[in-house]
Amino acid sequence: MLTFDARPVRTGGFRLAEGPVWDGPRERLLWVDIDAGLVHEGRLRPGRVEVVRRHRLPGPAAAVACAADGRLLVAGRYGLTVLLPDGTRRAGARVLPQGAPARLNDGGCDPTGRFLVGSAALDGRRGADILVRLAGDGRPRPLDTDLTCSNGLAWSPDGTLMYSVDTGAGLVRVRGYDPATGRAGPRRDFLAVRGGLPDGLCTDRDGNLWLAVWGAGEVRCHAPDARHLATVRVPVAHPSSAAFAGPGLDTLLISAGGPDGGLFAVRPGARGAPLPAWDGVSR
Repeated sequence: MLTFDARPVRTGGFRLAEGPVWDGPRERLLWVDIDAGLVHEGRLRPGRVEVVRRHRLPGPAAAVACAADGRLLVAGRYGLTVLLPDGTRRAGARVLPQGAPARLNDGGCDPTGRFLVGSAALDGRRGADILVRLAGDGRPRPLDTDLTCSNGLAWSPDGTLMYSVDTGAGLVRVRGYDPATGRAGPRRDFLAVRGGLPDGLCTDRDGNLWLAVWGAGEVRCHAPDARHLATVRVPVAHPSSAAFAGPGLDTLLISAGGPDGGLFAVRPGARGAPLPAWDGVSR
């Protein structure tokens, strides 16, 4: 098994850094600081990430996606917000009812740009969090309703498999997926995580998963048959997600929570695939 060490490229000043996204056409890195309600835009520089712009939301900022024209879709506490390039905000779909003891959590776009997002309970309840797919009419279509902290989402390179994380259950699950319709098949357990909790994840061009393990200080790479291929050691305890970034998509950017969290980077010899742009409709 291969082992790599990630180095810090942006640390300090974050409450819960999460959800890195590489916007290739604009060569910018996007990520959120959930509890601070901030969406960050950054540039990759040698050995560091430079923050060039921040967007503040009135509540949590749980996940971000980017449209082809540069608009951003942000998951807030109960619903979605569209950020225009000039900074204007527009309300998107409501996913959770006002006053629900939960907030939205990790989200991402499927191979044709539909946005999916899950929830995380704030009151300690188990087995009642959801994962939904947003449709063009703004209505959320549920995929799962029995999760305990819905988390990372990723697809196989051909788009026919969808991976999702149930953090409280300690599981990564997989199901068949039809990119043309967004229809998802029955789920099955793909990986039971030990020594920490599964959080965010991404896939590379070979279909391997790169999974942030909260509490373990690691990002673990697993083959499509779940074999453990590599470990990236992160010098903090709580890595939260990962994404391939840079012009060659060969830098793994890792977000981490906690007082010593931030962004970390490593080149593990793998390359990601360009992320699909948000379709601009499923909001």
